[in-house]
Amino acid sequence: QVQLVESGGALVQPGGSLRVSCAASRSGFRGHAMAWYRQAPGKQREWVAGISLDGSPNYADSVNGRFTISRDNVLNMLYLQMNSLKPEDTAVYYCNVGIGSPFWSWGQGTQVTVSS
Repeated sequence: QVQLVESGGALVQPGGSLRVSCAASRSGFRGHAMAWYRQAPGKQREWVAGISLDGSPNYADSVNGRFTISRDNVLNMLYLQMNSLKPEDTAVYYCNVGIGSPFWSWGQGTQVTVSS
């Protein structure tokens, strides 16, 4: 079972930028499309962005043009660069395989808070 560890969350002001990271425990990462998800207080977890094996990204409408997903298949790392952050981006961010594949065990997530 692959273990996932998210990091990089912080408190940022509206309009600010932040990069969150996800480390996968073994090379099984390389054979899967991956994605970022988030869960805001009182809401269901939602898909934010995905990236295919060849690096092609896709985004939820709410973050398109502001967020950039990337992966490093050598280091088994997944990244999410978040720009022009809004208060509604406040959530715990998680990484996992892309929608359509059985999820791996969820990590602890990383808290992103956008507030002045």
